[in-house]
Amino acid sequence: MGFELIKPGIVVTSLVFALMGVAIFWLCFLIIDKITPYDLWGEIVEKQNVALALVVAAMSLGICVIIAAAIH
Repeated sequence: MGFELIKPGIVVTSLVFALMGVAIFWLCFLIIDKITPYDLWGEIVEKQNVALALVVAAMSLGICVIIAAAIH
C-alpha cells in the first residue's frame, strides 16, 4: 500500500475540476452581486442584515450544487 493507490492523473483532474468549480461559483456570485439593487457586503456586514445573509447563503449553496452536478 502506498502511492500506487494515488494516481497522478486523477489528482490533477480533481484539482482542475475543483478550480473550475470555484471559478464558476465566483463568476456567478459576482453576477448576482451586480444584479442586486443594493450592496450585498454593506447590507450583510455593516447593517447586520441576517435575512439577506441567509438568502445569499442559500443562493450560494444552490449554485454550488448545480456546479457540482454539472461537473460530476
